[in-house]
Amino acid sequence: MFGRRVTLFRLFGFAVRVDASWIVIAVLVTWSLAAGVFPAEFPGLAASSYWWMGLIAALGFFGSIVFHELCHSLVANRYKLPMHGITLFIFGGVAEMGSEPATPKIEFLMALAGPVSSIVLGFMFWGLYVTGAATWPVQALGVLAYLAWINWLLAAFNLIPAFPLDGGRILRAALWHFKGDLRRATRIASAIGGGFGALLFAYGIFRLLAGNLIAAIWYCLIGAFLRGASRASYEQLLWRTALEGEPVSRFMRPDPVAVRAGMSLRQLVDDYVYRYGFKTYPVVADGGGNLVGCVATRDVSQIPREEWERHHVEEIVHPCAANNTVSPDTDALQALNKIRENEGNNLLVTDHDRLLATVSPGDIMNFLAAKLELEGGPRRPLLPAGQ
Repeated sequence: MFGRRVTLFRLFGFAVRVDASWIVIAVLVTWSLAAGVFPAEFPGLAASSYWWMGLIAALGFFGSIVFHELCHSLVANRYKLPMHGITLFIFGGVAEMGSEPATPKIEFLMALAGPVSSIVLGFMFWGLYVTGAATWPVQALGVLAYLAWINWLLAAFNLIPAFPLDGGRILRAALWHFKGDLRRATRIASAIGGGFGALLFAYGIFRLLAGNLIAAIWYCLIGAFLRGASRASYEQLLWRTALEGEPVSRFMRPDPVAVRAGMSLRQLVDDYVYRYGFKTYPVVADGGGNLVGCVATRDVSQIPREEWERHHVEEIVHPCAANNTVSPDTDALQALNKIRENEGNNLLVTDHDRLLATVSPGDIMNFLAAKLELEGGPRRPLLPAGQ
């Protein structure tokens, strides 16, 4: 569902990330405001003023989306729903849940929190606009008016009953409540979301033919995103359901690549790093399979190359991180979440400090694809980035 992501900061324990698509959207927002919206609404200002207004308004829009998604996350946290963070993308963001809501009520409250927060934020910006209307510079008033309007628009757009928008989640909660079937409710809500996305894209083409380039770009981008996101959201429900309850032992890879504690750093680099290309390797005791710890290539790089022959792995070994190891009976969904936290690196499967196997994102993907195909699901399941 996401492409390359960068973590910006942490807020109330949630990691706030930005998807690569947001960079494009931030530039597009600034440009459309500075070149179109503000010159039309406030004629006669210097060109530099329009660009400063566009930049500040774009940052305010960014903050508004963070606030919107944070409210989703706080409600989820209230109901003990695990959250991985907030990722900003295209026309908004997503609060990344570690599992589906337990009940339709939780889904409804989570979904409603976002639009309500945007409406409230819009009135706060409008209140500032009214307060300063007689004395504040026109540039400041223009930005405040825009931020009030864009928050109300964000609330209205998200209330459209098209999954995975908030309105679509409210619709899914209602269908789930009355039909008692989360999977069926998600399928219906996702189909509506995909159809609405197709309509937006088609309308964008119409606006392009009518000569309105800026509006056409926005409608096409939002439509394409919504259509793809609705499909991905349904597939993610399928893979969550498929993985939940499956132990890691079903698909773990035995005979893991491991290095011996007494091995020289030269041998580590020549026989393992250059051959396998991993960033971290499990270290086992000489003559046995007991896990001693882990060694990272960044630790090797701190030692001069000419000294690799006389230094050994045991000198730079460090304890393996808790989020890097699992037991054979660990739930597959929990293992997938650990891989996500570990930035896509392999997991070590251990039993009382004895290294048994490894699990990679590819192992989970292959198991998932096979199971979904046998059960009539999508043949190529979509996994979030980093998983």
